[in-house]
Amino acid sequence: MLKGTTKLGFRYEISDNRLNNFELLEMVNEVDENPALMGKLLNLLLGERQAKNLKNYLRDDEGFVPADKITETVFEIFANKKVKN
Repeated sequence: MLKGTTKLGFRYEISDNRLNNFELLEMVNEVDENPALMGKLLNLLLGERQAKNLKNYLRDDEGFVPADKITETVFEIFANKKVKN
């Protein structure tokens, strides 16, 4: 289990099974070619419930979810040493 808190203050928990998912690895490669797939990557990484929680956490006063903050959060989670190993 990987637990952490991002610089923006979002707390997450990711099961070992999610991190060891080959489809997650495939999606990481696909997002490099097509950034529009970030939503699918987010769901594979965090699961639907946590992905929705993250979007709501980052939602601005106008109700928008900044794409740059989602991307920054995903990169930060992947930068965690436990994910790299």
